[in-house]
Amino acid sequence: MRDIFEQIADDIAKGPVDAVQAAREHTKRNLPKRFYERVSVELKDDVFAVLLDGRSIKTPGRNALVFKDEVIAEGVAAEWELQEEEIDPATMPLTRIAHSAIDAVEDKFAEVADEITRYAGNDHLCYRAASPAELVTRQKNQWDPVLGWAETLFAGRFKLVEGIMHVAQDEAVTTAYRAQLGKYDALQLTAIHTVTSISGSALLALALAEKAFEADVVWSAAHVDEDWNIEQWGQDEEAARIRRFKNDEFNAAVLILVGAPEES
Repeated sequence: MRDIFEQIADDIAKGPVDAVQAAREHTKRNLPKRFYERVSVELKDDVFAVLLDGRSIKTPGRNALVFKDEVIAEGVAAEWELQEEEIDPATMPLTRIAHSAIDAVEDKFAEVADEITRYAGNDHLCYRAASPAELVTRQKNQWDPVLGWAETLFAGRFKLVEGIMHVAQDEAVTTAYRAQLGKYDALQLTAIHTVTSISGSALLALALAEKAFEADVVWSAAHVDEDWNIEQWGQDEEAARIRRFKNDEFNAAVLILVGAPEES
């Protein structure tokens, strides 16, 4: 499985539009046939391993695909079980996040944490529309509570600006944000990076990880501008497909950071 997952990882690095298109094109050309009958999860040496016909799965970097959390292991196993005649990594966001965490973030934790912190220093929630009034109100109603929570956590203030002119945030605030990331493991940090990339907001990603806001609140706050534009102009098929792809990525990150939703 090394080649196909590496190709998908390269595609996703190009951005959401290219990622979806490249994944679909790759599906048509090179997807391997499903070669296993049974998927299971087994506790081995205090970690949960995902097995195919009783054999352990390796990541593209040839590391063991194992997890501390049984729920996450079961989620990865479910992605493998749902594959039909062919194996499509584009439909396996949890597996891909796990591969990134195990093969890359584990050894480059500080670099990834620094990159996320740079988002916090230029966070999407700090850039506000000047008009129309309804969009201004929506941004305020959905973004201000997150900023207020973050300012309490970091004992500092975030600077807001209308438009896209860059505003530098206080170093003390970004330093406090960076320190907060140190409490997470590599898989969780990869999930935080995923949400940050999807939303453009490291503050929303951390708010989700800290369980300060529900996942649906975070998703909605991340798409205030997009939802407004859809209401005004509609949404084409390609944009809807990209949004579904992003939502799958988001839900995989939510499972890692928050856990499975409770059954009602």
